[in-house]
Amino acid sequence: MSMEWFDRVSGELQEHLESICEKYDQVGHMSIDRGAKHPRIEFFVEDEANEEREYFCTLCFDPYNVEFYIEAFDYEYEQISRTILSDIEEIIDAVHESFHLYMNDEGDEIDDDDDLIDEDYNIMEEIDVEWETPEVTAFIHEDEVEVTYQFGVVQETGDGVLRRINRIRTENEQMIKDETNFIFSKEEASTIIAMIASHMDSLSEFNFQ
Repeated sequence: MSMEWFDRVSGELQEHLESICEKYDQVGHMSIDRGAKHPRIEFFVEDEANEEREYFCTLCFDPYNVEFYIEAFDYEYEQISRTILSDIEEIIDAVHESFHLYMNDEGDEIDDDDDLIDEDYNIMEEIDVEWETPEVTAFIHEDEVEVTYQFGVVQETGDGVLRRINRIRTENEQMIKDETNFIFSKEEASTIIAMIASHMDSLSEFNFQ
């Protein structure tokens, strides 16, 4: 397991983004979570009126395969897909694009020379989901980390939705919320349950050290 590539990118990324994008230089910020099982770099703008952070991109790192990736909703298969980013140029492009997609949704003007892809990554806001359960706590560690799950059904298709919410309290007492949604069909559900059940003994408990 190597963190050298993660540390290098973490150290260089903010400077690169500020140098290529004046708008990001003005309002963009990033935070680093090195202690997670898959360390991540989260990018956000600050809503000064509500004193909250609005996140527009989460860059994750797989320390075993030594690679960065981002997750997005796959329209064709109706599930979360993972995109591997092989070098720092791809990483910068992905974060930069996510930033302008977010700013465009907020109504800000985008420079003509910025390359944008008109995709809506807020797909869950457009899907009518009836939540069948409240948020159920999977685990909690003191007041620092809490992970909850919630199950729902997509009204239009009848597919299931599993929502994972990860809440982390930072050293300066700010709460960071990271949400992931997984959509699956009834036929997939039994396979997923069986695969997890048969490999439970292979899993290790989370290490908070």
